[in-house]
Amino acid sequence: MSNTKKRPLGACGLACLALLATWLGAIPANAQLQGTQTQGTIAPIPIAIPVFLGDDPQLANDVANVVQADLERSGLFQPLDRASFLEQVRDVNAAPRFPDWRSIQADALVVGRTVKTGDGKVGAEFRLWDVASGRQLAGQRFSTTAQNWRRIGHLIADQVYQRLTGEKGYFDTRIVYIDETGPKDKRIKRLAIMDQDGANVRLLSQGQELVLTPRFSPTNQEITYMSYMRDQPRVFIMNLETGQRELVGDFPNMTFAPRFSPDGQRVIMSLGAPDGSSSIFEMDLRSRQSRRLTPQTGAIDTGPCYSPDGRQIVFESDREGSQELYVMNSDGSGVRRISGADGGRYSTPVWSPRGDYIAFTKQLSGRFLIGVMRPDGTGERILTEGYHNEGPTWAPNGRVLMFFRESQGASGGPRIHSVDITGYNERQVPTPAFASDPAWSPLVN
Repeated sequence: MSNTKKRPLGACGLACLALLATWLGAIPANAQLQGTQTQGTIAPIPIAIPVFLGDDPQLANDVANVVQADLERSGLFQPLDRASFLEQVRDVNAAPRFPDWRSIQADALVVGRTVKTGDGKVGAEFRLWDVASGRQLAGQRFSTTAQNWRRIGHLIADQVYQRLTGEKGYFDTRIVYIDETGPKDKRIKRLAIMDQDGANVRLLSQGQELVLTPRFSPTNQEITYMSYMRDQPRVFIMNLETGQRELVGDFPNMTFAPRFSPDGQRVIMSLGAPDGSSSIFEMDLRSRQSRRLTPQTGAIDTGPCYSPDGRQIVFESDREGSQELYVMNSDGSGVRRISGADGGRYSTPVWSPRGDYIAFTKQLSGRFLIGVMRPDGTGERILTEGYHNEGPTWAPNGRVLMFFRESQGASGGPRIHSVDITGYNERQVPTPAFASDPAWSPLVN
């Protein structure tokens, strides 16, 4: 067994989430089958994923279905109809009958087996085959607690995705968001967390106070968010494992959009002034000392987000009259405008984990657009538009975005959607109630 992975999920606690992984067999360096999302292709890879073998048929079926759903939802894979399969897999360690899989036009094949152990744990092993060449591309075995069985499917899907696209997977991740219930004029907003596919929803607050803008720390174990109790804005950090929260600070005026620095040692946010303006501040979480990064000029500077290396900050401001995006060095120097060449109002900027793009919300001619641009402002592309789109957040591999869209009418409300950077693959993420302001976790270590 090579490594142990842990993360909090549901009510089981950290102790029940130990996950062990072992590589099975050699993985050839010169694999034949590969595609990549950066090429903008919309032709998904045909892939066969038979129901896994195992003593518990339900568990075997469920894990295989999680793998299949993850890959299909990415838009880069086309899982083939299991009714078309000619070979019935009986041994995951035996080479498949490749002519049978080629005849149904499968490019890749995933076979697996689940097991239940006597200590209350479950496990699974899988092998990924290139059907054309007959070569094994990946093989691994995972083990975890029975409550955490879905994570095995996500980890297998991550391995398949990475081996066939050349990009890291993003399925073994979580989303923190705002759960919204009740009538439109009296919405109860609660912190919630779920897997990236909408499963395993857990409430983190009970609605006694207004909560906004939850954001993950780089460690994946904490979030920072805004809380309003009796109209008093406060910034908290919550430990996701224990549920305990720590007050970062009380602020006399409005506070907006706190985010962690890439090293997790600082929080950046926008603090309001009595005249209605706001400036960007950074707080050191160890010393609790804060420093101003943008001057108080009467403008509204807000929505700050660090670059992945922590050396730059993107933010939105109306300092030149219209709402635009700006980039500055992490000490506040070198401010430069990057948006606005073709009009529109820009907001909610967020830097890609890869550093290559900044995502944003744009209002133009009554439309709400989600788009990306390079950090120097070039290459702007609109990925999707809708009645009220807002709040993009990046998958940790920098190839998919989530955002929320408000539906119209008295009974309408926000729902979370995802879209890849090609703009071709847009999906709604299922949630039990209305949901807004998603934030994507880093990859689980």
